[in-house]
Amino acid sequence: MRSEPQLELQTVDLDGYPLTYAEAGRGDPLVLLHGSLCDCRYWKPQLSALSRHFRVLSLSLRHYWPERWDGAGEGFSIARHTEDVLAFIDAVAGGAAHLVGHSRGGRIAVEAALRAPARVRSLVLADPGLSRPGEDERGDFRQRALALIQAGDSEAGLALFIDTVTGPDTWRRMVPWFKDMVRDNAATLLGQAREPAAPLGDVAALSMPVLLIGGALSPAPSPATLDRLQGLLPQAERVRIAGSSHGMNLGNPRAFNQAILDFLA
Repeated sequence: MRSEPQLELQTVDLDGYPLTYAEAGRGDPLVLLHGSLCDCRYWKPQLSALSRHFRVLSLSLRHYWPERWDGAGEGFSIARHTEDVLAFIDAVAGGAAHLVGHSRGGRIAVEAALRAPARVRSLVLADPGLSRPGEDERGDFRQRALALIQAGDSEAGLALFIDTVTGPDTWRRMVPWFKDMVRDNAATLLGQAREPAAPLGDVAALSMPVLLIGGALSPAPSPATLDRLQGLLPQAERVRIAGSSHGMNLGNPRAFNQAILDFLA
């Protein structure tokens, strides 16, 4: 039996593609961008808290749940997702928005801000996926995880991925709804495995307010990535979320939410 967060889902047509999102609250728009193997459900602990102050919009990026994508065809890329986010800001947010991006979603948030800075009021980057080529010491773990999934051992492949980015034994300890969400999005690794590393130096062009959030227990390369971003962005503030690793918005939601509220106050 599945026990996932219950959200009231909506859709918006973006050039023929039905993009799914959840919405809560009133005020300035704040758009939440999930990372790998996740979707709009990932931000359930943020929707209720942040919606007391903002109009919170949590997206499921193209080809993520509730779409049942098999990994075939085009349309899964950083560029496509960036275009979708900017189109979503225009169509649903109705004006410039605050962007909160976690992991791969942080990279998309940065790309959106670089491409259309007038549409991004501020950036919150939580352990963003912005390692340069050669900086990631985790090797080809994405390809190894995908190979296990394609060979029929999805549980082993998903455990390898989650444990690598968050820490050993994380998959075994995760709550059932999180595992269900990750299983729902397993095929998206087919698209992600083809993505190149990020051009981190471009980030220096950003001029809007930026908050960098890291988990105090996040494994490499996340801490080094945040160090480099802090050097490139003199305006950036930085917060470490105590007692939490890469999934800090779930591990310590109270501290994570308060960090965002303090930054945007």
